[in-house]
Amino acid sequence: MATKGIPGLFITGTDTEVGKTYVAARIAACLHRAGRRVGVYKPGASGCIRQGDALVSEDAVTLWEAAGRPGDLESVCPQRFEAPLAPHLAARQAGGRIDEDLLRSGLSYWRKRSDVVLVEGVGGLMSPVSDVDYVADLAYDLGFPLIVVSPNVLGVINQTLQTLITAATFREGLEVAGVVLNDLRPAGHDVSVSSNRSELEARCVPPVLAQLGWQAEDFDAEVDWYRLATAQPKMA
Repeated sequence: MATKGIPGLFITGTDTEVGKTYVAARIAACLHRAGRRVGVYKPGASGCIRQGDALVSEDAVTLWEAAGRPGDLESVCPQRFEAPLAPHLAARQAGGRIDEDLLRSGLSYWRKRSDVVLVEGVGGLMSPVSDVDYVADLAYDLGFPLIVVSPNVLGVINQTLQTLITAATFREGLEVAGVVLNDLRPAGHDVSVSSNRSELEARCVPPVLAQLGWQAEDFDAEVDWYRLATAQPKMA
């Protein structure tokens, strides 16, 4: 496996636009404050911003800065595309194609310069990242436990349980370290936000590790992210 010799976590979500990057950045910041050398890796990104001749992934910049600007920003996200489409479609629109080997091998840059690495996927587990790969394929091949980011909105119970079912049944199964409930907006008219956490705690087998408030810098509970990253996977 590409991850041999390095602990890590794979941050996925119940869908796109659920705050994966924000949650991953807060995890990176926690690890960095604890004195860990944190590698951050986003295998591919679309919807990037053009600055001169360069394409910049704002997600990659956010992760890199939260981790203390380790290594080379270019290596955080080596495959970047402008169109706001699934990465393989954005690559095709730009006249190229996703490098499926690089999706996995790009992690090797971080192996020798990190104590722990955080990988952020795109969309949810069944979002396509190449003509033949889903995010779940990358998660399986890289071998890191999953952190599932769930948005604190109406419908999150169904979305989270479907994601956990997908993780449990994909190939031989994907290890899930836990769920993070993420507040996407200030408290308002969505009355479900007051009960979503207790419902998830009652229905999810993996634990609800913490909740991240709207624009909060810290989680509402102390989590040993490094321990989760180094935990031995359970047998299916």
